[in-house]
Parts: sequence; structure tokens; C-alpha cells
Amino acid sequence: MDGSSFDIVVIGGGPGGYPAAIRASQLGLSVALVEATHLGGVCLNWGCIPTKALLHSAEVFHLSQRMAEFGVTGAEQTSADITAMVQRSRKVAGRLTAGVKHLLKKSKVTVIQGHGRLAGPGQVLVTKDGADVASLNASNVILATGARARSLPGLEPDGERVWTAKEAMIPDSLPESLLVVGSGAIGMEFASFYSDLGSKVTVVEMLPQILPVEDEEIAGLVAKHFKKRGVEFHTESTVTELDRSGPRLLARLQPAGGEAKELEVDRVILAVGIVGNVDDLGLEGTGVQVDRDHIVVNEWCETGEPGTFAIGDVAGPPWLAHKATHEGVLVAERVAGVEGISPIDPGRIPGCTYCRPQIASVGLSEAEAGRDGRELRVGRFPFIANGKAIAMAEPEGLIKTIFDAKTGELLGAHMVGAEVTELIQGFVVAMGLETTEAELMHTIFAHPTLSEMMHESVLSAYTGAIHI
Repeated sequence: MDGSSFDIVVIGGGPGGYPAAIRASQLGLSVALVEATHLGGVCLNWGCIPTKALLHSAEVFHLSQRMAEFGVTGAEQTSADITAMVQRSRKVAGRLTAGVKHLLKKSKVTVIQGHGRLAGPGQVLVTKDGADVASLNASNVILATGARARSLPGLEPDGERVWTAKEAMIPDSLPESLLVVGSGAIGMEFASFYSDLGSKVTVVEMLPQILPVEDEEIAGLVAKHFKKRGVEFHTESTVTELDRSGPRLLARLQPAGGEAKELEVDRVILAVGIVGNVDDLGLEGTGVQVDRDHIVVNEWCETGEPGTFAIGDVAGPPWLAHKATHEGVLVAERVAGVEGISPIDPGRIPGCTYCRPQIASVGLSEAEAGRDGRELRVGRFPFIANGKAIAMAEPEGLIKTIFDAKTGELLGAHMVGAEVTELIQGFVVAMGLETTEAELMHTIFAHPTLSEMMHESVLSAYTGAIHI
């Protein structure tokens, strides 16, 4: 069994762990990364990347059915080949995983395959297939073990008819009907994918609105768009029973204060959140605290155990890959003694959902911004009034900006429509620079672009939009 000493040992090679290892190595620290399954973690292998590949395939299929609208003929008989779509998504994931392996090798990070766990102060034990393979000494340990899908009593996934996101990414065939439990980003992306390919989709959400973390107005527009596509929503509802005895699944839906309903479907996707991977990490007897299946950390990602950090999904919300990456880099720089670094401001972390239409946001919703009685200025600009959106035949959408009326501070930005996941970063940068409405109003946006709507939304909140 190997025994080595490092400045940092990272447990977990996902979007938080591998950037932490690379950045630490760049700063001259000796680094080992321990990964039990695949480099890149859930994000690259079974999450962010393969789902976006699938969603893009669905978007191409959707566009293929509109070819005549763009002056292209002879393509009306297109069909969705789910097997080929899955194969492409797996190929994309595999390519990026290989890229991560190359980056780690290039950065001279020692990669050890196996399950890592704390074995005492500054010690990490690595096992594989029941055998000890390495005992590592480290001045600092970063726990980046990620999370797994949350289950619900009676709705436990079986991998065949009741799916987690993983099974939903690799179907053998398209289900005629599908029930999605949960309307967060994961649930809505799968609802979008399967409905675009022809499945009859129903979404159940226990809260009053779909996309619970999004601005209410934006969520309402998304719901309206999905309903036009035939997707049904049951908000303030729960699945109280799932009968698996027949050829189809029979779900019992219980609305709040209403009569129960029954729904027959071919498949169920469980998308009700995640549980941090805190099991078998050797946390017993340490100062590391766990609260509701997630490790408790301070603003520097430090746990209660000296020299032990936790980043990414295992350290709690928001459960976003880019948040994990930023945390990994932050910890590496803090350990290396880099000056001038600052803790992450959760209010400036963008959120993106890649369904059709796309959703993106940063900062406070209108309801959140107004809770303390603060006076607001709210701007809105619709896609229907933007030349580029019309040229792209993407006229459905909205850009919404929220400002403090007294200071001009940009409190939040919320978008729905084509390519808004690319647009949102403009507002993220603006918030990071503490930009006010004045700078945004006097910024020149290229024409014709979708980004012009960002400008018009700001103008709408103050002097008035030009094109509506």
C-alpha cells in the first residue's frame, strides 16, 4: 500500500474537486486527487454535460419540424432516434472526461482511483474493491464528494420504470407517457426533452409554483409555454401512492385541499433534490458537522475540523457545478496564501435551466427584493420586440431587471427565452462590478443581438424602452 505526503488531498474529482486540484498545483502545492468512479463527477458523466447534449438533440429535432418556416424544404419526415441521441450524449461525456484526465496529468496532480475517507488528523485512507490501496498524509483535505438523487417513500427508483436522472438519460425507448415529480431545473429539463420528442408529460410540484427558486413572473411564462406544448402541471400536489403491479404505473396525486386524482403513466422520473454524499467519509470523531445530509462550512468552505474543507454539492445549496468550481479554486488559493481573495457572494451566483425556452437568473426575485419594503424599479422587455429574436423565429421570452429605486443598484435579473443562459453573464459581471442603472443605460450593445434586450429592459425601468 502506497503512503505519500501532500499539501492537499482532494476527495472527489467532480467540477469542484478537479479544478481545486489543478489550481493548487498551479500555485506550487503538491496535490493528490482521489476519485472512486469517473473523473468529472456526476456533472460531466451523468449530469450537466450529457443532459445538455440530449436537450440540444431535442432542439435540433424541434427545429427540423419547422424547416419550411425557414425556407428549407424536403426535411418534413424527420424522426427522433433516441438510441442515437443517447449514444451521442455518452460520447460527448466521454470526450470531456478524457479531457479532465489530460488536464490533471498536465498539472502533475497525482490521481488515485478508489474511495477516500478521513483516517485521522491529516490522514486519508484510500480503498478499492475492499482492499487498502493508499494511505496519504495531507496538511489540508478537501471533501468534494458531491451528492446523489433524493428518494421519496413509495417512489423509490427501480432503474426500470421509476427513474432518477441517470436512467432518464439512457432510455431504451421513448415512453408514451411520463410523470416528472419535481419541477426544479432537473425536472423541467427532462419534461422539456421528452415532450419535444413526443411523450405525454405531466409534472407534479408540491409548492405553489413550478421552478420554485425562480421569479414568479418568469415561472408563470414558462408554465404557459409548456402548457401550449401539451405538458400538464399539478402544483401544490404530491404523489401519495404509486402502484407498480400493472403493465403501467398508476400514480395517485393529492392536491392540497382537493380530491385525489389517478394518473396512468409508462415511466416516472424522480427529481426532488439531492442528498450529500457524506457516508463513509470517516467524519465520526472529527469536528466536521453534518446538517440535513450536507456538511456545514463557513464562508471560506472550512469545516469544524482544522485543515478540512468541503465544497460543491456535499456542502449544500445552491447545487450548481459553477459554484463548486469557484469554491474549489477559492480553497486552493486560500491554502496557498493568495492575497486579495474574497468569499463567494451567493446572491451573485447565476442559475440556468436549459429547457425550451431557457431560463436564467441572478440575484433577487421581485418578491424577494420587495420583502423589506424597499422601493423598486422593475424593467421588462419582450423577445417579440427584438429584431434578432424575430429573425431567429424565437419571439417568446422576456428580460426582467430589478433595481433599488434609491441607489440604482441592480438587485436581480431574470430571463426566459432563446439563449438566455448565455446572456445572463452580462448581468452577473455588472453586479460584480457594482454597476448601477446609469452605467448600463449608457453601455452600447451591438445590433442586431439578443443582448440588446438587456439594455432595453434597463431603459424600461427608468427612462422608457425605445422599441416598445
